[in-house]
Amino acid sequence: MPKRSARTEWTGSFQEGSGKVEFTSSGLGTFTTSFPTRSADAADGTTSPEEMIAAAHSACFAMQLSAVIGEAGGTVKKLDVTAEVGLGPDDPGFKLTGIALTLRGEVDGMDADAFATAARTAKEMCPVSKALAGVDITLDAQLA
Repeated sequence: MPKRSARTEWTGSFQEGSGKVEFTSSGLGTFTTSFPTRSADAADGTTSPEEMIAAAHSACFAMQLSAVIGEAGGTVKKLDVTAEVGLGPDDPGFKLTGIALTLRGEVDGMDADAFATAARTAKEMCPVSKALAGVDITLDAQLA
């Protein structure tokens, strides 16, 4: 299986410094990050490790769920997945406080119970969910 990479160049102190995160495998871009914006309510055009984890988790979960639904005989019309990753204090430092997955789906060939079961299965099978097993992950799944 392939490997993907990203790199970060950081300059300055923890509180006053900033970094440039580059998606090197895809070449899609370089994004600014800093601790003051990471810990602020508004991101103000910068990203954070938590946002990148949220992006990875929502994409991985959607892919895995589409496979689970297909294997169960359903047909995905649309899956809308949001992942919200929290950051909070820890001793020492900080920790991820939880991940909330919110799913709204349009699927042919499945009722609400089958959809909920497929979503729970996909949450357990998703490689990113597995990697984040030490974090509380909740799932709110609804079939449209």
